[in-house]
Amino acid sequence: MRTHYCGEVSLEDIGSEVTVCGWTNSYRDHGELVFIDLRDKSGLVQLVCDPKDGAEAHKAATEVRDEYVIIAKGTVRRRGEGLENPKLKTGALEIVVSSLVIENKSPTPPFQIGDDKVNEELRLKYRFLELRDPKHLNKFIARSKVTVAVRNYFDQNGFLEVETPILTKSTPEGARDYLVPSRVHGGEFFALPQSPQLFKQLLMVAGFDRYFQVARCFRDEDLRSDRQPEFTQVDVEMSFCDDEQVIATAEGALKAAFSAVGVEISTPFARMKYSEAMEKYGSDKPDMRYSLPLTDVIDLFANTELKVFAEIAKMPHINRIKALNVEGGEKLTRKEIDALTDYVAKFGAKGLAWLKVKEDMTLQGPIEKFLSDAEKTELVNRLGSKAGDLIFFGAGKKATVLEYMGRLRQEVARLMGLIDENRYEFLWVVDFPMFEVDEGKVKALHHPFTMPRTLDDENLENIESVAYDIVLNGYEIGGGSIRIHKEDTQKEVFRLLGIGEEEAKEKFGFLLDALKFGAPPHGGFALGLDRLVMLITKSESIRDVIAFPKTQKAQCLMTAAPSPVEDTQLKELSIRVSKIGS
Repeated sequence: MRTHYCGEVSLEDIGSEVTVCGWTNSYRDHGELVFIDLRDKSGLVQLVCDPKDGAEAHKAATEVRDEYVIIAKGTVRRRGEGLENPKLKTGALEIVVSSLVIENKSPTPPFQIGDDKVNEELRLKYRFLELRDPKHLNKFIARSKVTVAVRNYFDQNGFLEVETPILTKSTPEGARDYLVPSRVHGGEFFALPQSPQLFKQLLMVAGFDRYFQVARCFRDEDLRSDRQPEFTQVDVEMSFCDDEQVIATAEGALKAAFSAVGVEISTPFARMKYSEAMEKYGSDKPDMRYSLPLTDVIDLFANTELKVFAEIAKMPHINRIKALNVEGGEKLTRKEIDALTDYVAKFGAKGLAWLKVKEDMTLQGPIEKFLSDAEKTELVNRLGSKAGDLIFFGAGKKATVLEYMGRLRQEVARLMGLIDENRYEFLWVVDFPMFEVDEGKVKALHHPFTMPRTLDDENLENIESVAYDIVLNGYEIGGGSIRIHKEDTQKEVFRLLGIGEEEAKEKFGFLLDALKFGAPPHGGFALGLDRLVMLITKSESIRDVIAFPKTQKAQCLMTAAPSPVEDTQLKELSIRVSKIGS
């Protein structure tokens, strides 16, 4: 049908007859002449419709409107002097149309293609129109290149691509499962996979040695801008390996992914222990494009007249007093400081103490009068504060302080313009705790199949796992671990998690059976493809890099899913629906 894509018509084609197809980006009717900017995936080209060159084509052109699908045949010529459009790849030429067919008409679109000011609900309802915008297409071109590059990398390194089941067994992996009722086995359910975790471990037991998969995963969890109920991850597992080999493999895959879009990154990536990341940055996924470390100052206030700090300082094992020194922060206005105080209150802060460092190195702020000269001097020395700096303080329970001071660090960086949007800063966060205790209940911080470094410590929260997360610009883009490959260790981890033998057999019997039959040492990782592409393309949300995403309410506005189904369907599935409370 076409001889050329619109954006690929070049000066070399001048004098040649070409056929182009696409959508009307814009049209201008000057009476005798009609100009049409025709768009396809490659870009734009200008059509000129003159009755002298084709009366029927000109007549059809007068009926063209925005987003009409047209097929045009004509001769390429150079635009007149001074009429070039340097913003277009084809801006130096145009096509004089001899034949024009309106293949399909379109009503006036609900929004102009490329208008970013349209509310998201409307854009998602007409997602097929939003995707016509070339900048969206470019994101999916990048996604495709990244996916192909990653596939090629693993293929070249001896990995076997294997598809694992979509309909599987419900197992506790951190989030709620999406359940699929069985018609054949009434009252029983499949679960959509939260990850291929167990299946890829079984492939290692089977002797596949190196596996990868671009896998669809499903989690019924509360949504954020960087989460979706269904998502894609690059899933990897290796046998007879240690954590260093797994980490090196992941870095190689990321290097290949970035290279595919013209970005060269350096390896190996920096590393940081989980405990250091939390204490120094208040997050297990710190953004390393700027410094702004948190400094522990609880010991400075053990005997201070600032009573609220003094009380907190009495219990340093469960409390924290953290200071954040902001270089040049004195220029922040009182209004901005108050806004920051309101911001951290959302994350549990009961207030936000602060001090400004004046030109003569004296301190000024609400708590200055309660501090001794010795406390002030030690504070300035420990933080390395200079004239013009601003010091924020967070005090209280450890978890709460680290949470809101980490958030404060991020917000201050944004407010002060400290973030270089063109930098990619990778970080491995390693040595995660194996367990966390929440209201007396023991949970696996990653998943219960992660190898602990030891199980000898009576304090479960002190046990570290051989787990690692990869962080990019403050986002976790992947993670993994060395897995448990011995049945007795796996049973003991289940026991510590409160999973009894019967429950373990019911839920994970197939895994325990597999571990009996000569399971090799193995480990792996998964990269969040959506989140990775979001960062590569500098998109605001992973919704921008998923063709047909869900809203934050887990709805598809375009298809109106989820939706009710016929009673006959429910009956076939042995399901009866009743509203809670009815």
